[in-house]
Amino acid sequence: MNLPLLYLCRHGQTAWNLEGRLQGQEDIELTPFGRAEAARNGVYLRDVLGERAAALRFMASPLSRTVETMRIIREKLGLDPDDFEREPRLVELHFGDWQGSTLAEIAARDPQRIAARKASKWNFVPPGPKGESYEMLSRRVAPVFDELHGPTLIVAHGGVTRSFLRRYGNVEPDAAARFGVPQDRILRWQDGEIAWV
Repeated sequence: MNLPLLYLCRHGQTAWNLEGRLQGQEDIELTPFGRAEAARNGVYLRDVLGERAAALRFMASPLSRTVETMRIIREKLGLDPDDFEREPRLVELHFGDWQGSTLAEIAARDPQRIAARKASKWNFVPPGPKGESYEMLSRRVAPVFDELHGPTLIVAHGGVTRSFLRRYGNVEPDAAARFGVPQDRILRWQDGEIAWV
């Protein structure tokens, strides 16, 4: 896939990340530590790109944790913190009725579905009318990446990064679904090569 230079960044830590709760599309704010992670990523980009950073296209999921992460990054780059696109297709995987619960809580009340998820995490759809599988998420976000035409920074979510790795990094489905996505690093795609920076 012939994509332009892309920096793909996950939002910083939230209280629900700390507690192991499935956030999905719930709008949970960053912790102070999460803000420090976002600042680290902004300083990295500033140090690597310098004035060239202003030429990037900036795009984020509209959830508050990604918007705040992007604002912090842009502040570190010396740019207007609010001058970026909010792209609804980049919101996180919807965990359906499981949103707000930990996996331990879910396992106590629904062990069969937890077992089904472990058996095929990429294709598993959580219960509830809005639940999505990683495969469904991947189809939702793919057009965002396919439509890129120049160097871009995207701030989104772990599920979006996993979808990117599956589609563009040729990572096997269940390996992509289980991939640990750091919040204090950035995935860089350049000339078909992926690196964590």
